[in-house]
Amino acid sequence: MTIQPSGRQFNAAPGQTLLQAALDAGVNLPFSCRAGHCGVCRGRVVQGDVQLDAFTPGLSDPQRADGHVLLCRTHAAADHIVIDIRETASALTPPKTIPCRVKSVEQRSDTVAIVKLRLPMNENVFFLPGQFIDVLFDDGQTRSYSIANPPRQRGVVEFELHMRHRPGGRMTDPVFRAELTGKLLKIQAPPGSFFLREASDKPLVLLATGTGFAPIKSILRYLQENGVKRPATLYWEGRSPSDFYMRDLVEQWEAEHGNFRFVPVLSAFVSAPGSASASPTAGLDWTGRVGHVHDVARQDFPDLSGHQVYAFGPPAMLSTARRVLIGECNLEAADFFSDAVVPTGYDALARPPALSSFP
Repeated sequence: MTIQPSGRQFNAAPGQTLLQAALDAGVNLPFSCRAGHCGVCRGRVVQGDVQLDAFTPGLSDPQRADGHVLLCRTHAAADHIVIDIRETASALTPPKTIPCRVKSVEQRSDTVAIVKLRLPMNENVFFLPGQFIDVLFDDGQTRSYSIANPPRQRGVVEFELHMRHRPGGRMTDPVFRAELTGKLLKIQAPPGSFFLREASDKPLVLLATGTGFAPIKSILRYLQENGVKRPATLYWEGRSPSDFYMRDLVEQWEAEHGNFRFVPVLSAFVSAPGSASASPTAGLDWTGRVGHVHDVARQDFPDLSGHQVYAFGPPAMLSTARRVLIGECNLEAADFFSDAVVPTGYDALARPPALSSFP
């Protein structure tokens, strides 16, 4: 397989997605959810036959008709394939598998816990602010969690993860039953092409929902610790005030750093119990902003030219935010960076693969 315009070449094993084959070969392609939802790994097939998974909601019909595919859901069906997709400019550290121990679990709300993992002392891990880890299970399943602490110049031996409890969750059920503290885990770190682009000095607009605050926390702490003065505004959306599980910390940052602004946003879907037509804030002690983070950001930043946006949340939010902020607020498409929260189980919706040929 050949990547244009860089000309990099690599081989894909039978059954391997083109994205995974590229990453295994050290080719840094953009990606996020790896489940066909976010659209980050989109490329255009210039030559060759590929086998496509039909369930790729991150790809529009016009894009599909123009030969675009999502590499996380595409397999080789010919000896030679040419894909047009730009590699990630920053040098990413190749992920590696590492043992670790659950150092502590701190429950911050009824649904969110802060989990800290301790790595072996000889396994200093290097990552970029915004990247994530995969927790590996013996049966091949994985669970992905963003790293909430900032990277260090000499690497880190501890990861901070923010986990939302999903009843029946393979990882979060044991966490919330206090069964994992002191246990050994196997992880892979650090995957992901969602990370801070340090070469830019553009003001930042940061969008997060729920525990999507974790990678944003890593980015903000990295900027603070390294004395970077880029203006930054964080819009953090929750369904209830308790969802802002580190609000005290973020408000402390706002008080200490004149270039940082925090805007908590109560989700527009919230309503009083038993009343579908009630005000979103009915029955709640809330005087702040209400709506969705991208809509509130649009109100505050009607012109985003000369800015960068980093967004972390569910695929639908990211898709809408990208369309609105680029289409209506003059944001350059290359300045929108995102990572998707995709709950386990989405693959159950997948349909049989289709075969496509391109000249």
